Amino acid sequence: MEIIATAESALQAENLLRAGIDTLYAGNSRFGLRLPTSFSLSELEELTKLAHAYQKEILVPVNGLMHNEHFDELPEFLKALAEMKVDKIACGDPGVILTLEELELDLPYVYDAQTFVTSAEQIDFWVKQGAIGAVLARELTRPELFEISQKLDSPVEVLVYGPTCIHQSKRKLVTNYYHIVELNEDASKERGLYLREPNDSESMMPIYEDENGTHIFSSEDISMMPYLKELFDAGLTTWKLDGILMHGADFVAIAKLFVEAKEALEAGDFVAETFVNHLAELAPSTRNMNAGFYLKDPDEVK
Repeated sequence: MEIIATAESALQAENLLRAGIDTLYAGNSRFGLRLPTSFSLSELEELTKLAHAYQKEILVPVNGLMHNEHFDELPEFLKALAEMKVDKIACGDPGVILTLEELELDLPYVYDAQTFVTSAEQIDFWVKQGAIGAVLARELTRPELFEISQKLDSPVEVLVYGPTCIHQSKRKLVTNYYHIVELNEDASKERGLYLREPNDSESMMPIYEDENGTHIFSSEDISMMPYLKELFDAGLTTWKLDGILMHGADFVAIAKLFVEAKEALEAGDFVAETFVNHLAELAPSTRNMNAGFYLKDPDEVK
């Protein structure tokens, strides 16, 4: 089993490692999407050393929406990651994969094409091209996840806690709106902006801008805690914890709980209700939790 957790700082990263997570998820926003923090290469090297000191791994996302100018800079970035002995990267753009092959770098990659990874056949294709695993689309339902797992031997990542991005645009949507209404306001993640549904005054969908454009998240967080045993029994044992909307010790406490859940499953004494109740105490009061698409009818989603 593997628990992957995002890191927003070196301090949080070390606390996550101490809490028992297996893999740090950290990168640079020039090449990676929706990161709690954009780390420089020197900072990524320190995080890599830190993870290895704990005999754990680091995964660097290179899953951004690539344009021509990105590929001018990409070779040096990938070479630097290989030199610092990053354990693996996540990427979905064939151009990134081709660059890896041309450079002949010792840099394993996980196939991550966001919402497009929806079948075992697609994943199998990329595994045959050299991928060591894949990140599954967040919109997959229970039967779809189980079918993919049954058909594959390679590990596939499932989001078990955190927000879901429901829209991204390379355009600066919030800034454009500010220009129309003649405001000069901050649209960064730190500002804490939300959208509301027209007929739901209680809805809160986080929205922010960065160098990759505009990101809008669902008003609820994914929590697969009630269904971890199902995932475990189905062989879906690569779990992602996304703390992009959380900070510091709060996210570490949740990560530690999922580590304890993993250990309970491996020991055969996992009691879902106990962990679900504990998670409810730790999760932000402003964010409800549900299973996302997991319990939906596949025909309704399609």
